[in-house]
Amino acid sequence: MLKVAIQGGSASFHDIAAHQFFKDKSLQIIECDTFKKVCLELDSGNAAYAMMAIENSIAGSIIENYSLIEAYGHFVCGEYKLRIKQNLMALRGQKLEDINVARSHYMALLQCNEFFEQYPHIKLEKYHDTADSAKDIKENQRFGMAAIAGEMAAELYDLEILAEGIETEKKNYTRFLVLSKNKEFLYPKNELNKATLSFELPDRVGALADALKAIVDNGINLTKIQSVPLLGRPDNYTFYIDCGWNEQSAIFNCYRQMKKIISKMTVLGEYKNHSIEL
Repeated sequence: MLKVAIQGGSASFHDIAAHQFFKDKSLQIIECDTFKKVCLELDSGNAAYAMMAIENSIAGSIIENYSLIEAYGHFVCGEYKLRIKQNLMALRGQKLEDINVARSHYMALLQCNEFFEQYPHIKLEKYHDTADSAKDIKENQRFGMAAIAGEMAAELYDLEILAEGIETEKKNYTRFLVLSKNKEFLYPKNELNKATLSFELPDRVGALADALKAIVDNGINLTKIQSVPLLGRPDNYTFYIDCGWNEQSAIFNCYRQMKKIISKMTVLGEYKNHSIEL
């Protein structure tokens, strides 16, 4: 049985993404409260893979997860983009005016800001997971409290949806990375067309421009760049990039040129791009 570690519980978006990516009904999900615990499960060998959210189209990047992937030396071997529809749910028999508190993962709260501007009486509280916030309401019979989660959570915990599709942007998706402990490819080499890299730059004028030029000169499509401050080194950053290619030779030439320019580079993973219709 394939074991996959996720942050969150049953019916969470991580859970849904894992099942849809691996397409395995016998999948054993290892539920974790934090992303660090996800990495620990993978690092110990208890899980074969991990599914980790890395960005949302409304709320942006989950910065800490870039650092975790690099710190544990895990390999990005896949990605999955999941359409996210957020719903407000509570114990049955209640109405919106009965709700004083809404709980969910902080990313879900960020995705629903505009909806809650209409209901200033509802206090927003962070919780470690979307679906687990629904589970807590059911198990502890929390009247006056609602959860923000997916429809599957409402079904699983027999909650009533008070408002559906409350996310601000309807074309809302979360991108998940599939991680393995060691370097592993889930696709044939000729199907790999995307990579996630990290690099640091020497302290000189034009270093970043030179690194980006190496990408452009090789016909590589830079789809994302994210900077993360280096602890204890003011004004220094680790840059994380996603890039895609059509010819395998192009990315190898790009790696070779970039290594001559930058002070440190790590290929965090190579995988197949998952494209979706928005």
